[in-house]
Amino acid sequence: MGELRADWRLRLRRGAADGPVCGAGVLLTQDRALTCAHVVGEADARMWVEFAENPAIAPVAARVAEGGWLPGLGATREDIAVLALDSPRPHATPATLDRSLERGREVWIGGYARSFADGMWLTGRISGAHGAWIQLDAGRNEQVVKPGFSGAAVQVRGGAAGSPERVVGMVVSWRGDLDLALPADNDLAFSYMIPVDRIAELVPLVAELSGPDGWDQGLDRRLRRWFAGGDEPAVRFSVVPHGGGRDRTLRHHLHRAHLVYRGGRTTHEDFVAELVTRLRPPRHQARAYRDWLLAGGTPPERPTGGAAGGAGPTLAVIGLDEDPQPHRLVPLLARVRTLGFRLLVVVRDSNGDEVTEVARQLLLPALDERAAELVRRVEDVEREWAALSGLVESASLGPLPRTEAARHRRRLAQLRTVQDPRDRLNALRALLRELRAELERHGRADVPGPRGEQGRTGRR
Repeated sequence: MGELRADWRLRLRRGAADGPVCGAGVLLTQDRALTCAHVVGEADARMWVEFAENPAIAPVAARVAEGGWLPGLGATREDIAVLALDSPRPHATPATLDRSLERGREVWIGGYARSFADGMWLTGRISGAHGAWIQLDAGRNEQVVKPGFSGAAVQVRGGAAGSPERVVGMVVSWRGDLDLALPADNDLAFSYMIPVDRIAELVPLVAELSGPDGWDQGLDRRLRRWFAGGDEPAVRFSVVPHGGGRDRTLRHHLHRAHLVYRGGRTTHEDFVAELVTRLRPPRHQARAYRDWLLAGGTPPERPTGGAAGGAGPTLAVIGLDEDPQPHRLVPLLARVRTLGFRLLVVVRDSNGDEVTEVARQLLLPALDERAAELVRRVEDVEREWAALSGLVESASLGPLPRTEAARHRRRLAQLRTVQDPRDRLNALRALLRELRAELERHGRADVPGPRGEQGRTGRR
């Protein structure tokens, strides 16, 4: 059924943290959620939003957002409310919305019916239109939605393997042919949802998020992997224009950075002052650190317990090309990297010549460093195989190493003489892919590297 737990499936209480469970909701962004207007009750009601499937995310109070009250009076039958969370929850992954519908498609619905405050699941199939709503057929009446399901996501499996499940609608109501209190008491009963397509017509935010440029799923996966550390190179570079799903995805991940620098919004001097404060060098060295970061020269003595160690703190540089002095900023960032920081560098436009300097001073050293570490791991595999050969069964050792480490090391040395930064970058990426593939053959792709890193070899 896809993901067993999801941040974006919400449980709602009315009033406060100890208020009654009154329905479900769908997380749209880090500070907006979708539910039914009748779940909220009144436009000025105070709600309590719980991430029932991820207790690591703290519950938060919410109220109806400006322009987010569509109670569906009269014949419009909208019954929509957009909630504004009192404080954002950037650690939560929002829902993937989809406007497409396929008749007969199987759907899953998780809600909070009476006696099932921890949640219960129902299945059904998309049937046909019921005015502005869509009818959902169940195999039997017990599978029809119940009170407590209003506002719940109607979801279908994602497309490709590993892709997120998609929300195609929101539960709004049910109806039985005998108008009795429970679906099972009726001869015929059906569930109804408001499709995302209809909600998009009424709520601009949903229209934006459910469009082709709602989120950049590829960038989302790459940023999650990079911020998690592991075998990712210490520098990641991306081109992210202003606006659209790619920019929205980037903004959603910036809470993961220890420090964010935005080009053109602060001076290099203020930026360095904040860096020095975070590094906490001895008081007598603070000025030396500041001067060295700004102007270069001989680096001061490293502070004890500073930024180095572990996977290293992360610095996100957003809009390097919008900085008044990007060519002065790049070598400054290169010095920051030597202090143990991992760098996410983003430009809004790739046409500037500062991109070449980013490649030369930041990307190339980081990829070279990662390649050198993976070569050392291949050498370790070869030494281990040689030491144990004849002592244990060959099946326990894995495939015979092909004595590739020496060739890889020669190749890395050759690449260091390549003058064109782009040619060298491409060749280094190819070498990293080859090294990782070889380590995977020996089951060593997850062996910890320096600074406790492990996992996948990073690629753009």
